[in-house]
Amino acid sequence: MVVVMLLFLLSCSQKEVDKTAAVIDRSTMPKLHAKEITTVISDSGITRYRISAPQWDVYDRANDPYWEFPKGIHFERFDESLKVDANIHSRYAKFKENEQLWELKGQVRMTNIKGELFETEHLFWNQREERIYSDTIVKITQAVHIINAVGFESNQQMTKYVFRETRGIFPVNENKEP
Repeated sequence: MVVVMLLFLLSCSQKEVDKTAAVIDRSTMPKLHAKEITTVISDSGITRYRISAPQWDVYDRANDPYWEFPKGIHFERFDESLKVDANIHSRYAKFKENEQLWELKGQVRMTNIKGELFETEHLFWNQREERIYSDTIVKITQAVHIINAVGFESNQQMTKYVFRETRGIFPVNENKEP
């Protein structure tokens, strides 16, 4: 009888169960966590943009909801023939949903439809206002000029822009009549 009771007690012993801590603050946890993403955006059935990133996190419960691309992002814009006519690349990106504001950081490189290359370390793209701007050093490589400036502002297409504190070499045609 003692042996039977001993076996009974040993078989009913509780095994330790692994437990995971409860999520205390849902706003600090992403709703979506995706790796190696590529997505296309179309308008009226025509592919207009492609976005790719090594990681995409969506924080929908944060006080100011945002998307984060902690390992960088690459945007491409397509023309009607589906050829890439403009692109943006950075090592980090964050999109604030309520403000419709993109923040790009770390070796930001952008090529507009004219083929001009913009390089900076920190850039903002306000989709609501349809403008792109930076207050940091920017280098613009055009077909025949290289312009260095501290800060610029542009339309969303990067075709009309204004620079602050410009530096560079600008050829002047002295033979041209006024």
